Amino acid sequence: MDLPLTEFEPSGDGLVPPTPPPLSEQLPERVVMCFFPEIVDGLGETHGARRIGAYSRELGGHAVYRLVHDGVPVAVFHPGVGAPLAVQHFEKAIAAGGRYFVACGGAGAVRPGLALGHVVVPDAAVRDEGTSYHYAAPSRLMSADPSAVETAVATLAAHDIPHVTGTTWTTDAPFRETPERVRARREEGCLTVEMETAAFLAVARFRDVRFAQYLYAGDDVSGQAWDHRAWTTAAVRPELLGLAIETVTRL
Repeated sequence: MDLPLTEFEPSGDGLVPPTPPPLSEQLPERVVMCFFPEIVDGLGETHGARRIGAYSRELGGHAVYRLVHDGVPVAVFHPGVGAPLAVQHFEKAIAAGGRYFVACGGAGAVRPGLALGHVVVPDAAVRDEGTSYHYAAPSRLMSADPSAVETAVATLAAHDIPHVTGTTWTTDAPFRETPERVRARREEGCLTVEMETAAFLAVARFRDVRFAQYLYAGDDVSGQAWDHRAWTTAAVRPELLGLAIETVTRL
């Protein structure tokens, strides 16, 4: 089929270039994009972070925080849910000077037996969304930077945290994760399903920045019925942010 998404344009800049968000000081080169709003909101108390700016209200108004980990400045913000919005935040952070990025968030468990909170490090993503096709030529998979994956895995190993590395499925349509499509993705080797990873990987490659991601198994879509598993309150969330902060200082 002749689809617009197959018409990749490799040239550098669009008519509207990404611009930094309003900040009171320079954005650190190391940035964590954290999908846990309650954890980000509490960074001042838990990590001594201070707010240095915020994205525009049109992009959700997400605050940008600065903290220091082992003497290294790190920025943290919530990128917004879904590839189109999250990539706008990602692009603006790159425009502001970010060069090393780690994202941490939850994902649906596609493979049966992935316990709630089990950590997954994606090394590839099935591109079942639209945003990545504007940053990389058409392909079924978007691969992660092997050295960034290695760094993420090494951090987990240093803390004796059980984890698995593998393929995730990135989709724009969470309400169209039918049992048949979930089964097909599982047979393809996908461990999880989420809404941003393929696009993050494509942007990182296109903009030549380092990127790694942590996911944790949240809700379970591996059966005939959806199991929410109260995944948005999983105890692993603050721990995963701490791992992301440590990892971004090692990239």
